[in-house]
Amino acid sequence: MSDLVRSMFDTGPPDLSPSDAATARSDGAPRDVAAHAGVISASGHDALRADIRRLSTMLGQTLAHHGGPELLELVEQVRRLSRSAIAAGGDGDAEVTKLLSGLDTGTAVSLARAFSQYFQLANIAEQRHRARELAGSDPDGRGPLRRLMERLARSTDEGGPDHAEVQAVLARTELRPVFTAHPTESSRQSVLAIVRRVATALDRGAPDEELAALVDLLWQTDELRPDKPTVADEARAIGWYMEQLGRTAVPELLGEFEREVRAAGFTVPEGARPLALGCWVGGDRDGNPNVTPAVTREVLELYSDRAIRIHEGLVEDLVSELSISTRVIGVSEELRSSLARDRRALPQIHDRFIRLNAHEPYRLKLSYVRARLANTHARIKQHGEHQPGRDYLGSQAYVEDLAVIDRSLRGHLGGRIADGTLARALRTARALGLHLAELDVREHSARHHEALGAVYDALGELPKPYAELSREERTQLLARELEGGRPLVRRHYGLPADAVDVLATFDMLHDVQHEYGQEAARTYIVSMCQGVDDVLAVAVLAREAFMVELHRNPRSSIDLVPLFETVEELSQAGELLDGLLSVPAYRQHVRNRGDLQEVMLGYSDSNKGAGITTSQWEIHRAQRQLRDIGAKHGVRLRLFHGRGGSVGRGGGPSAEAVASAPFGSVDATMKVTEQGEVISDKYSLPALAHDNLETMLAAVLEATLLHQSARWSGAKLDRWDEVMDVVSNAARDTYRGLVGRPGLPEFFASATPVDELGRLNVGSRPSRRPGRGAPTLDDLRAIPWVFGWTQTRMVVPGWYGLGTGLRAAREAGYGEVLDEMREWAFFTNLLGNVEMTLTKTDLRIAGFYVSELVEPDLHPIFDDIVAEHERTLGEVLRLTGSSTLLARHPVLRNTLAVRAAYLEPLHHLQVELLSQRRTTDEPDPDLHRALLLTINGIAAGLRNTG
Repeated sequence: MSDLVRSMFDTGPPDLSPSDAATARSDGAPRDVAAHAGVISASGHDALRADIRRLSTMLGQTLAHHGGPELLELVEQVRRLSRSAIAAGGDGDAEVTKLLSGLDTGTAVSLARAFSQYFQLANIAEQRHRARELAGSDPDGRGPLRRLMERLARSTDEGGPDHAEVQAVLARTELRPVFTAHPTESSRQSVLAIVRRVATALDRGAPDEELAALVDLLWQTDELRPDKPTVADEARAIGWYMEQLGRTAVPELLGEFEREVRAAGFTVPEGARPLALGCWVGGDRDGNPNVTPAVTREVLELYSDRAIRIHEGLVEDLVSELSISTRVIGVSEELRSSLARDRRALPQIHDRFIRLNAHEPYRLKLSYVRARLANTHARIKQHGEHQPGRDYLGSQAYVEDLAVIDRSLRGHLGGRIADGTLARALRTARALGLHLAELDVREHSARHHEALGAVYDALGELPKPYAELSREERTQLLARELEGGRPLVRRHYGLPADAVDVLATFDMLHDVQHEYGQEAARTYIVSMCQGVDDVLAVAVLAREAFMVELHRNPRSSIDLVPLFETVEELSQAGELLDGLLSVPAYRQHVRNRGDLQEVMLGYSDSNKGAGITTSQWEIHRAQRQLRDIGAKHGVRLRLFHGRGGSVGRGGGPSAEAVASAPFGSVDATMKVTEQGEVISDKYSLPALAHDNLETMLAAVLEATLLHQSARWSGAKLDRWDEVMDVVSNAARDTYRGLVGRPGLPEFFASATPVDELGRLNVGSRPSRRPGRGAPTLDDLRAIPWVFGWTQTRMVVPGWYGLGTGLRAAREAGYGEVLDEMREWAFFTNLLGNVEMTLTKTDLRIAGFYVSELVEPDLHPIFDDIVAEHERTLGEVLRLTGSSTLLARHPVLRNTLAVRAAYLEPLHHLQVELLSQRRTTDEPDPDLHRALLLTINGIAAGLRNTG
């Protein structure tokens, strides 16, 4: 038995060959490539292998303890047969199938759980070792920020940006990761909490007994959610990550940022906010009927509660720490005056603490701050009115209270004291505010027109119904409406039924800005934005809620953000923005917002509609257009990248994506979505969170300061653009030929577990857009589209069409130019992401799904997928000059090979269970459960599934 336990998960990354080890040591490629895939370098290889072996041995013991020797022997038998099938190129598939087809569903559940939990443990071990390696990779402390600041210090003397330019950029720099609840994180929070405890135990050098208890706990915890999470459930889950960031990674990174900036001879301007958090959970209404104004209020209260708890802890620390007495040293007159005002506003606090703190003004001041935080928390809970001096409305007054203490300390020989906990509290206050994360609201453009149609039609002043107006007519109407000053909605007559919900959302936003401060919710995103009228409609509705005022005392408290999602929308992004900024009333609104216009670029729908090549190319071109239009109108742009976890939804190494952006398109600020399983992978452990944020912040600053002009001649860029047009057009036609092919919807539904995904209870948002009639691929959201293809290892959205595109360019005589384009960051980033996806693609496994689950008359579709895969693989290897994928990353390649060996049994089991499910009208609960567990396990094994 003990030998079987030790061999069952005989695992860990395989030993590297001498040549591979040498390649790993000499690999000059960015570490972000391997880090994004969740592996470490050769130096940490042996330690990781030992940890995974230790944990998997404990898992074997748990299986033997809970399921008896029969379960352990079955797992080993399936593992052995699967490895043989891989080695034989699929010739052993029949033996695996024969074994699995004879299992009862209860045993299938245990088998799926065994392999799934292996991946849970292997993932956390890899995250932990990645974190340890990052901590030791720069022993001299020369991380991305230090290297960049040293480079900037040199560049000011070498013709680069001068000191004033750097200072101006530092003043407006802001990186904002935006956390969403898009349903690609298939693991429950309960499971993630256990594996985080495993990582902590390994860090502490915990004995085997403690680790074994955690593995037992993992086995006895249900991996599947009993029901769909509510929006509040999702907010609590995301809130946990954001709270941990607010307590550790964010203030620590900001402290490091300030030190590196000072060391390079620059300063971080007062009031600068280089890092902030954003969130969609509770604000994303597009397609999610569960997000109501009441739910948004509930979520904001939850986030605020977490933020205030963080600040209260820091203030308590400061009360304990700042024991400075006026009997020893003086304080500023500013502090004395503020204490006098505090006494008038909060006399009971003065009476309570003056006896103890009569000569300790900092402690007395902090007692007032503590009371205001408590009063703010109570006011929000009770939905009461803000009372100036007694509580805070937003973070500005809170920051100023701390700043008064800071200035007094620094003016009285207390600079080193101020650099401690007080500096951390100030950084935290500026980054988190009293709201933790800025909540964006998103809604479909059609909803706003429906509401305005109801309002205008009730007024009866249009020559025809609003819905019959052309886009140009709507644009003219709404522009005139903004120019005027009348209230459009006659509220005392009652609201039209079709406008109630939309108007309630805008009213709620107005109210929460007056309860939490404007910074808590001040962004409104218009999805499916196809015309100037789509944004003007939102501007009119925001004006009705008193958030946009263009005439007397011009002011606006909300950013209106067009979201370009499809390739058609992306191709017209520049033209639309030009038209929008040419509307005088809207230009005044942007002026009210500091001449800053945010634009969101969607990666998922553009990929689903046209394939990865055209999606990436159109996003790149859109950024150029938007950059030029912004400059034309004297408006700065903040680009918001709606990237998913998988390459098929814009995923990949974040810093490389920033570096590959067009010159001048990054202007000190950037927002980027963090979604699904990527959140737990990047942010579960503090060291990983710190590294991810530091790398991104450094990339944004570098792109802003060192990539404002073209790195190549205009002629060369024109030549590359010409070739990319050829590549993109051919790739798009091939991809659309596949997805538009008769039978493709049936093929996709049969070959993948997409229909079962909705039963996995991974999110509150429906997996299909609302509509009528039989569901189609157009109804299916991009996330389940990518998820389904990935589960079967076809991973079509991550590579399909590129091979045809590259071959078309080569056959058109552009072969030498393609080789030359390897110097282009955009092109190499595209190739690198596709190369990673091709490595995770396994058409042998995919063929098993097709042969067992798809009707024979649809098999030619798979033949086309195989043919395009061969083309893409050949063309990518031709350009990389390698004979194998990921040749420059042998550790990553070998690690993915090990994962493939343990994914194999789950794929075979999933196919068998899908086959049974589709021949049974009423499957028993264990069959349903086992199938969902295979989806969970494959998602964990592949890591970035959606």
